[in-house]
Amino acid sequence: MELYWEDDYAIAIALKRAHPNIDPSEVGFETLHQWIIELPEFVDDKTVTAVYLLEAIQREWYEEVAPNESTA
Repeated sequence: MELYWEDDYAIAIALKRAHPNIDPSEVGFETLHQWIIELPEFVDDKTVTAVYLLEAIQREWYEEVAPNESTA
């Protein structure tokens, strides 16, 4: 499945798989951008750096990871 900037949830899932032990809230936008464009499925314009897109992806990633974390 090809990924585009607008596919924030699908990108979040791919990032979760690629970086399973990372807290998304601690990833800076520069690193996040690099990790996204390195995803094999990512086919969109790699020069786009719009903060609102990165924020949306980071939020989806965080929301996907947070419910699965143990509170013990």
